Amino acid sequence: MSASTTRDRILDALQDILIEEGSSAVTLEAVAAAAGVSKGGLLYHFPSKTAMMTGLVRRLADRAEEEFGEAVETEGGVVRGFLRTSLPESSEEAALYWSIIAALRSKEDVSEEARRLIHHVFAQWSELLHQEIDDPVLAETIRLVGDGLYLTAIAGLPQPDPEVVRRMMDRLIEQADACRRT
Repeated sequence: MSASTTRDRILDALQDILIEEGSSAVTLEAVAAAAGVSKGGLLYHFPSKTAMMTGLVRRLADRAEEEFGEAVETEGGVVRGFLRTSLPESSEEAALYWSIIAALRSKEDVSEEARRLIHHVFAQWSELLHQEIDDPVLAETIRLVGDGLYLTAIAGLPQPDPEVVRRMMDRLIEQADACRRT
């Protein structure tokens, strides 16, 4: 079995434990068992729980980089891409990000690299929005709406009516298109 496959299985197992049981259930032993590897095999790829969490955050940041590229390259632009990603695609995604944020807040088992990666994801969306939209107030409004929608969803807070969200996004996109840099 290739190293990348084993590494991915370990990160998948970590992700599943975070989603199903929360960060308090994450131990090297539990992740190794869920991944079907020995503890030594896990330690070969991730020498600590902190390294494992950093690996998962890096994988999520890499996916975000793909989303940045898609948003910049597509005809719809950054605003549409950002707002599209402002609602978690599944309850599993919401649970995963909530667990990561909880781990970041607890300051346990999260490296400075993982904190920088999460910061970069949020900062990069902000930068891309400001690059695309000529009105800094509108760019910041869109960022805050998207972040608010996402954080509300992952925290399990009451959600606004989907029709209101759709109309809000349509209005923001319309305003952004009128202020879009060429």
